[in-house]
Amino acid sequence: MIYALLPDTPDGRPRRLPFYLAMEEYLARYFEGEYFFMWQVDPTVIFGRNQQMEAEVNVEFCRRNGIGIYRRKSGGGCVYADRNNIMFSHVTTCSSVASTFTGFTSTVASMLRSLGIAEAHTTGRNDIMIGDRKVSGYAFYHINLVNMLAHQTESRAIVHGTMLYDADIATMEQAITPSRVKLEAKGVSSVRKHVTTIREHSAIGQEEFKEFTRRELCHSTLELNDADIEAIERMAEPYYAGEWIEGARRRPSASRRHRVEGVGEFVVDLRPSSDEVPRIEAIDLAGDFFLLGDIDRHLLSPLCGCELTRDALLRRLGTIRLEKVIPNLQPEQFADMLLQASCPS
Repeated sequence: MIYALLPDTPDGRPRRLPFYLAMEEYLARYFEGEYFFMWQVDPTVIFGRNQQMEAEVNVEFCRRNGIGIYRRKSGGGCVYADRNNIMFSHVTTCSSVASTFTGFTSTVASMLRSLGIAEAHTTGRNDIMIGDRKVSGYAFYHINLVNMLAHQTESRAIVHGTMLYDADIATMEQAITPSRVKLEAKGVSSVRKHVTTIREHSAIGQEEFKEFTRRELCHSTLELNDADIEAIERMAEPYYAGEWIEGARRRPSASRRHRVEGVGEFVVDLRPSSDEVPRIEAIDLAGDFFLLGDIDRHLLSPLCGCELTRDALLRRLGTIRLEKVIPNLQPEQFADMLLQASCPS
């Protein structure tokens, strides 16, 4: 991998989080090859594209304590970041979601073992664990680039996540509000019992750890210049929009929460018609699942008007490439989820 290096800011402070999200996209769109970079931010909460801000973030606490709140384009869950932890970003060409994701997380786990943390391993769909506690978690999204001259489409992947060198657990527990269902699925009662840090397992300093990581993962450097920074800042502007952060999607009437092991948590909002055999009038999905395609265009809109019976749902889902929208979710699982959401509480 090539390390993407930024010049320091004039005051030496980190940039705001949207800058780094835009930097990932900038590298994906305008540079060929495989890139990696590390970054840190002042206290910030970042939540997944499909999540409901009010369900995942203690907004009042964050605003009262000057903690930034931003939505990213990838799926996955809500995380708290500050200068105790280090954010990892990986940009590459994607031939397979599974191989891109697992390839990077396996490489990072191997790097931790090289550091002497023998219990580091990958698990689940996106986590790196030390023993039975999480030290790093990742999310994924891809960008399709169209080459008009070659009449080809190239898929570029962005994998990004947190590495807990250290952690302010007290602030983390107040800033984010994971659901009881999610914690129970992981067999824990609190965030504190679920996570660990590099400092708990190694005496290496934070800057030494960053230098070690760069040496282990990268073979050369790309130095970004002032023109690159100006372009990245322009790309970052949409991340600051209130409509993007808070979400502008209309919520239908009934809401049910579900968890599918290996896929994620779903909040299904569904409004059935009043027909003798009800049909889907409106539907929305939120949650920490990963998203590969346009969920409205390729999944939710095609389901509107479908009868709310298992056979009808499976027939309709048979015309939709569900795996191209939400990886690892089976049609039968999704149909059962929709039927449960259509029933009165």
